[in-house]
Amino acid sequence: MSKHTDSHRGEREEVGHSLDEPSSGTGLGADGRRTPPGTFQSASTSHCQGIEIDGLRHEYVDQYSGEIVLAIDDLNLQMPACEFLTIVGPSGCGKSTMLNIVGGLVKPTKGTITVDENPVHGPGRDRGMVFQEFAILPWRTVESNIGHPLEIMGVDKAERRERVGDLIRLVNLEGFERKYPHELSGGMKQRVAVARALAQDPAVLLMDEPFAAVDAQTRITLQEELLQIADRTRKSVLFITHSVDEAVLLGHRVAVVSRRPGRVKATVDIPFALGDRSVELLVKDERYRELRDEVLDLVRAEVDS
Repeated sequence: MSKHTDSHRGEREEVGHSLDEPSSGTGLGADGRRTPPGTFQSASTSHCQGIEIDGLRHEYVDQYSGEIVLAIDDLNLQMPACEFLTIVGPSGCGKSTMLNIVGGLVKPTKGTITVDENPVHGPGRDRGMVFQEFAILPWRTVESNIGHPLEIMGVDKAERRERVGDLIRLVNLEGFERKYPHELSGGMKQRVAVARALAQDPAVLLMDEPFAAVDAQTRITLQEELLQIADRTRKSVLFITHSVDEAVLLGHRVAVVSRRPGRVKATVDIPFALGDRSVELLVKDERYRELRDEVLDLVRAEVDS
């Protein structure tokens, strides 16, 4: 059985693998040379950054009752650079609120959030967001949607075309470049959203239940594709989910959030290399099943308490 970190005891355990060393064969082109097809060429020299959340508290006024709701209280979390961290917990525990605060979309009542030791005061290009809803523009084609952030950034047309092409190959949308959103399946729309978030070359990818609206088989495909994307691009990923299976499949670590007011109850290390994971392999691995049961027990304790 894996050990987990209980945040109430203030303990921290080291992740049982290196998060700073790229896996072999990723072909990221750090020397500036053109990367192989299907690999995103990062425009920056720093591919990922860490996140630190300290003493986070958030209150809001319920629009129906007028009462003050304490959604998050004393939430603390450290996420090393290049980590894929999944967050799971009962409904209404403040997971999505926390992500929106990290994204700079919501101002917290109290506490600090830093990305690469820089305080978060609002949205920024260092953070890309992917939501459950398909946040793409219906009047733009696939390639135009993906390239839209680059247009805003003033990237010239030639470079924009090259980077969009790399991203289209990365998310397996070759042949659909000139299709409009209404011509795409739900899974394809979410691939566009992921590519669009990656287009601005963020150091951190923030994902709020991005696969919740697709069918089960498509969800498995998108999960496995995201693992490959995270492994190739070397982005830090903060991923919110209600699914324990999804949390354990995707994360280097799983952080379990308590019921409202949300705080990090425990973290569990998942000692599998991202590039080697698949649903088929993990469901047959006894260690995976033990880790899944461990996380499930932690979540159930919050639901049943």
